[in-house]
Amino acid sequence: MNTTQNDETSGQELAKTTKVLQKQNEEVAESAEQLEEETVKQTDAADRRTELAANRTILAAERTYAAWVRTGLAALASGVGAQALLEDVLHEGLTRFAGSALVLFSAFCFLAAVWREMRPGAMPPTPDVRRIPALLLLTLNGFLAFVSLAALVGIWTASG
Repeated sequence: MNTTQNDETSGQELAKTTKVLQKQNEEVAESAEQLEEETVKQTDAADRRTELAANRTILAAERTYAAWVRTGLAALASGVGAQALLEDVLHEGLTRFAGSALVLFSAFCFLAAVWREMRPGAMPPTPDVRRIPALLLLTLNGFLAFVSLAALVGIWTASG
């Protein structure tokens, strides 16, 4: 009987140990699933952050473009204004030089704006934001550069 009791006790302990091991195995499997789900979530979050960074890069390039155009327009207005306001105050050659320098700087700004926008550097991952079409940039800034050159001709041909 002693042997039988020992066998029963060993069998019960073995059954308990088996149940514990099965439960631990299930817990490990659940933990692995949760870990895999979290890894996928983190990967998705990292991808989204990368897309958002690409959007910020595009928008920063557009702000830089706008700054170049804004500076060019201010220089153009200053050049024409200098010619008009300073012609009776300063020597004619100095007035023409000041107006010409500002107008030429405005043309440079318009060309630099397109150059900077068309060549943004390393291409970011695919952004959600669309870029300004190149044809629109070239057309608008070409027109502004033409206006600058026309103002330059006006400065040099204006009768003093």
